[in-house]
This record gives sequence, C-alpha cells and structure tokens, in this order.
Amino acid sequence: MKTVNIEFTLNGAKTKVTVPANMTLVHLLRKELGLTGTKIGCDKGECGACAVLINGKSMNSCLVLAAQVDGKEVTTIEGLENEGKLHPIQEAFIEEGAIQCGYCTPGMVISAKFLLDRNPDPTDDEIKTGISGNLCRCTGYTKIVNAVRAAAQKLKNAGGGGETR
Repeated sequence: MKTVNIEFTLNGAKTKVTVPANMTLVHLLRKELGLTGTKIGCDKGECGACAVLINGKSMNSCLVLAAQVDGKEVTTIEGLENEGKLHPIQEAFIEEGAIQCGYCTPGMVISAKFLLDRNPDPTDDEIKTGISGNLCRCTGYTKIVNAVRAAAQKLKNAGGGGETR
C-alpha cells in the first residue's frame, strides 16, 4: 500500500505523520493520533459526528483524506479547550443540557464554532441552518439551539467574537 508523508498543524501543534494514501482524516485522528473526541458516525458524511475545522472551515473528516490536510490547520474538539478550560461553546452545551448521550456533541460544537466565528449574533433560524449538517437522536435540537444562542452571548460578554480558541 502506498503511503504519504504529511505535515500539518493539529490543535496548534506541528504534526508530521506517514499515512496510507487512502486513510481518511477521522481514522488518522482516532486510530493513529488517539484523538477520540471526533466521532465516527455514519462514515459517509451524512451525520456530522466527525466534524473538525480545517483552515477554519467545518468539514466532515470522514470525507477528507488525511493526505489532503498536508500544510493545513486542523482543529478538533480537543483543540477548543485552552489551558484546561472549556471553550464557551462547550460550557454552554453543558449548561443548557444539550449533551444528552454526547455522541453528536463534538461535531455540533465544531459546527457551532464555525457558525459563531462568522456570525457572532445568529438568529434561531441561522443557528438551525448552521447545525443542519449534524444529526442528533436524543435532544430534539431545542436544547442545542439554546446552547448555541447562549454561547453567542457568552462570547459577546467576553468581549470577543467566535474566534476564541
């Protein structure tokens, strides 16, 4: 099997790995790098459980070959905490009870971050559109929308947009 050497920034740290040319990013993150916060749901790009930020854009990591992140910046759910402190979006999900079983939560948080980085004061309809690529089987989405709205307020109160890490 052909392998490729890649170098990218993962959660702020330079990372060099050799991977099979056909390995997807989600499998690299989970199996090779031990970052199990990114979940494998459908493995077909339909559920959003594996969402990560690649150069600031939310993408389903099951649809991205690991080799495609060469030279790019990847942020996973683990990369959102800062010095042991949860990101305000993560805090809001906990406070609003939007985590239920938790399987979709990492992807939802990543999608919420992508939305709030671009639109720090979204309407409920904009929040629903922003998380529309993520499936949840537990919450009915109301608590998730409330959590994203609360996160937007937390970020606003902190004096910054969604661009906090």
